[in-house]
Amino acid sequence: MLQKTRGIALSYIRYRESSIIARIYTEEFGLQSYLVNGVRSARSKNNKIALFQPLTLLDMVVYNKPDRDLHRLSEMKTSYPFQSLPFEVSKSTIALFVTEMLNKVLKEEASNPMMYRFLIDSVLFLEEAQTNYENFHLTFLLKLSFFLGFGPESSREFETQLRENSYPFLPDVEMETALNIMLRQKLGTLIKLSRAGRNELLDALVAYYQIHIDSIGEVKSLPVLREVLN
Repeated sequence: MLQKTRGIALSYIRYRESSIIARIYTEEFGLQSYLVNGVRSARSKNNKIALFQPLTLLDMVVYNKPDRDLHRLSEMKTSYPFQSLPFEVSKSTIALFVTEMLNKVLKEEASNPMMYRFLIDSVLFLEEAQTNYENFHLTFLLKLSFFLGFGPESSREFETQLRENSYPFLPDVEMETALNIMLRQKLGTLIKLSRAGRNELLDALVAYYQIHIDSIGEVKSLPVLREVLN
């Protein structure tokens, strides 16, 4: 049965000579995998493989069968052509990191409208922001943790959970203030945080996720993110 849904591209792997299997977080069905034929062929029109780059927003018509792990895409187009996110190195690197984390933590194959709305709003903010997005990935991870069920209520709770799991996190006043702003304010709120503080908090956030989700393992995009943002 053909159904319409919107989605956010997360990743893809090559399949046979000209196809891919794409992981997409959809509005109607949660996280799904789709077989997309012919997009890597030399005859493929309009460079459709670009539709599956990290965080691309999609309008899709899909064949969705609840008893299957792999579905098919009938039609797809971008719902919001990006003008900056894939082309600005800092934004594209942040997007790569965010996408890797989403691939590791999103498991639910069911509709979650609040989660989907949060992800859409976050992607649109990163695309449209001209300033004050250097802390985007930090605020994003903090806010995402609430949708995943382990969000801290305050910087003190965040610190306590890390210490209880043998992670040596000792934030100064600046970092505690930054954490509380990230927890309570919207994306793009001006936050005073040094580069060293940003890196320290990034490592702490990844450790915090690893405490709550055993399967995260190594985050390969982390060294690249640090280098680009420094």
